[in-house]
Amino acid sequence: MYQEKIIHPPSGYLIFFLFLIALAAGVLALVNAFYWTGSLVLAADLILVLPGLIINDPNEAKVLTLFGKYVGTVKSDGFFCVNPLTVKKRVSLRANNLNGQQIKVNDKLGNPIEIAAVVVWQVKETAKATFSVENYMQYVSIQSEAAVRHLANLFPYDNFEDEEASITLKDGAEKVSALLESELSERLDRAGIEVLEARLSHLAYAPEIAGAMLQRQQATAVVAARKQIVEGAVGMVEMALARLSEKGIVELDEERKAAMVSNLLVVLCGERNVSPVVNAGTLYP
Repeated sequence: MYQEKIIHPPSGYLIFFLFLIALAAGVLALVNAFYWTGSLVLAADLILVLPGLIINDPNEAKVLTLFGKYVGTVKSDGFFCVNPLTVKKRVSLRANNLNGQQIKVNDKLGNPIEIAAVVVWQVKETAKATFSVENYMQYVSIQSEAAVRHLANLFPYDNFEDEEASITLKDGAEKVSALLESELSERLDRAGIEVLEARLSHLAYAPEIAGAMLQRQQATAVVAARKQIVEGAVGMVEMALARLSEKGIVELDEERKAAMVSNLLVVLCGERNVSPVVNAGTLYP
């Protein structure tokens, strides 16, 4: 596997100045009817000098190969002169965003879900990106999708069915993103790619089970709310009976206590407002 070799070629301004002088000399020779001399000067100038001049923009690299052999990489920005026979391949060092497509995959429990991720990456080693893979941009796309699929298979969507799950795709966003970034870094290292950030951008149940899962979530929420209401109502009834007994306001036998508890629970736990009935007579027949 090729390792990146950084080279620092000389400035191209002097060579470009000499190129202009040779160009002027060749044209002058042609004007003065020195056709062979002028043609040779112009040919040498255009073939052997001009191709050796390169311009490197900021956050850009030129990978140089000579007769099939890797020569080095120019990462400095500016105007340079290199061997005119080298093949120069431009590689961008800027950060790239990969907005992954939504894919359907099964989570750890076999539930079909839709998932997608956003990956921020950049080329770190130009030699690997150029020579180790055929197309490093396509390689990033395919490996990112494979990593997202593998991650979805490791964890459940939520902990409704697996209460012992410490990490879920829905609630463990930070841990899941860290694991995704780690796996992508390992997969893309072969291509000399550095992963700057990786996060899930979309997560949902597949349409065929989304309705059923929504009903399950709603039922769970209703049960939890009812449980809290009942616990509060029982506490209030207990407090009411204790205060009545403490103050000695009224003496209730077990049957009347049961009736009072039943009425209070209906009032406190009911979904609708109750209509009170005023009893003007005695509590006892």
